[in-house]
Amino acid sequence: MMAAVGGSLHAQPAQEQTSGGMGGNSTGAAAKAEYDAQHRPITAGGFVATGPVIFADISDKSGVSKWKHVMGTLEKKYILDANGSGVGLIDYDGDGWLDIYLVNGSTFDALDGKEPSPHAALFHNNHDGTFTDVAAKAGVTNDRWGYGVAVGDFDNDGWPDIAVANYGKNRLYRNNHDGTFTDVAEKAGITLGNWSAGVTWGDYDGDGRLDLFISGYIHFDRNNLPVSGNKAVGYAACKFRGVVGMCGPRGLQGEPDHLFHNNGDGTFTDVSVKAGVSDSGRAYGFTSIFVDLNGDGKPDLLVANDSVANYLYLNKGDGTFEDASYVSGFAVNKDGREVASMGLGVGDYENNGLLDIIDTDFSDDYKVLFHNDGDASFTDMSYRANVAQAGIPFLGWGAGFLDYDNDGWKDLMMVNGHVYPYAGDHDWGTSYAERPLLFHNIKGGKFEVVPPVTGTGLADVIPARGAAFGDLFNDGKIDVVINPIDGPAVLLRDVNADHHHWVELKLIGGGKTATSPGSPRDAMCATVYLKREGIRQREDVMSSGSYVSANDQRLHFGLGDATDAGVAEIHWPSGAKESVKIPAVDQIFIITEGVGITASLCEGKPCPVTSAGTLSKH
Repeated sequence: MMAAVGGSLHAQPAQEQTSGGMGGNSTGAAAKAEYDAQHRPITAGGFVATGPVIFADISDKSGVSKWKHVMGTLEKKYILDANGSGVGLIDYDGDGWLDIYLVNGSTFDALDGKEPSPHAALFHNNHDGTFTDVAAKAGVTNDRWGYGVAVGDFDNDGWPDIAVANYGKNRLYRNNHDGTFTDVAEKAGITLGNWSAGVTWGDYDGDGRLDLFISGYIHFDRNNLPVSGNKAVGYAACKFRGVVGMCGPRGLQGEPDHLFHNNGDGTFTDVSVKAGVSDSGRAYGFTSIFVDLNGDGKPDLLVANDSVANYLYLNKGDGTFEDASYVSGFAVNKDGREVASMGLGVGDYENNGLLDIIDTDFSDDYKVLFHNDGDASFTDMSYRANVAQAGIPFLGWGAGFLDYDNDGWKDLMMVNGHVYPYAGDHDWGTSYAERPLLFHNIKGGKFEVVPPVTGTGLADVIPARGAAFGDLFNDGKIDVVINPIDGPAVLLRDVNADHHHWVELKLIGGGKTATSPGSPRDAMCATVYLKREGIRQREDVMSSGSYVSANDQRLHFGLGDATDAGVAEIHWPSGAKESVKIPAVDQIFIITEGVGITASLCEGKPCPVTSAGTLSKH
């Protein structure tokens, strides 16, 4: 989130910037204001009366809108108030249905005990389209100033745990297998204490246990608050397009990143320096993701940094990483400018077996689509792929690749919202609350914008932040949960009218042998290639993504009109490779390392034994 400090006015032409001793360069020049036919900013307008209906807003009907996010004051005087929180999808009770964890923020008065703390929500999936908040009963209300969330089974007991990054001490909620959790962060040694933002799980050293990476954002000192013109910012002016606003991140001290090695006894050891990911420059880290980018079977590490160069660390396989941020092309955009990076979506949109990245950015700048050219080398293809121009007026946060129509090609979605409450009070062609953007993959390496039909989910105008993508209703369609800042939760159900087929795979690791520690139980960072009818799709198990959020870890493949689901080629984190014939379409299959298909779900219920057919390893 690139705001301005010391005369660095985000998204202003250089001639409009005031001078200051703490400045930097804006990521982009102020864009021409864009309005619709009713003279609404395009970020809060541009609706059409007819067109494809993709999402229905079922927030009220489902019950999730009963919960509200709170973060600081509505005036957003400080940057701590403005960034918003993530959302995690997790089947915490093992019933085969995704539940929803929504991180909440806080206020200074709540931190000081002067008012009740805002609570996080854990919405239990009732299997009937409704959800019930059980956070208090489950013991996961957090009651701290929360930002990021990642889901992973760190103790390999078969039950997903929750890591929450906070301003203040972090949380590590261990699943007790009975619908409750215990915060073990103090014993684990991962609390830290200032401003943690993104968090991600991955077995970086191949010992079969999940390790934890936490990105630091800003070192925020309540005794020296950053306000325009005061000592904390070197008496510099903090402005956006000439209007005084919050200060940061540039000009403020960053908070370092941390990599914690899992010791296997409930504790973790900080190995950041040894591993080469300590962030000595103290960049402003947001979303972080462990995923195998170069196909060598080892999880690499992405970090979206706000207003400074992004990080890409390649796993060397010896417990250390190589900083390939610049040589890979991921550090900056095609113009050599840093991106005000908030969210990252990772996926193979060309079905070529290589993972591409969407990087969300501030308003007045395009959101960057990094195309993977092979061997984790990336080229900025934003304009060529037709995703740049439409997004320029929007301030992007959560993003993801999702095949919303199950045609076998990944589409792209971003949720948006400005950070300055006064953004819509000026003739800037933007707004504080903004609608989502959805791009349909037209199979040739390009996308087209899906128009927002009035009254549908794409026409929701909200100050969005975190977003998570997953199949909440076990119907093979990808839904979206959005965590807006200072507002009720939003649930967009995929109601697209397509009748395409699909298949979903839930992986269970644990192929431990005398010579191998095996994969983590949740198969984190596994890669699956689904081969069928000349098409080879790729999906990866990731604990984090979007904007400091956690998506569905079941791997979703749209099949188009195909009735043969094909063969899944699984690359397990242990290094083992396994091919499994998928016996049917429109089902969710559970595949256990070294065993093959061990169960399946049809319409959210166990499939008849005969439907699974050959459930053995192929």
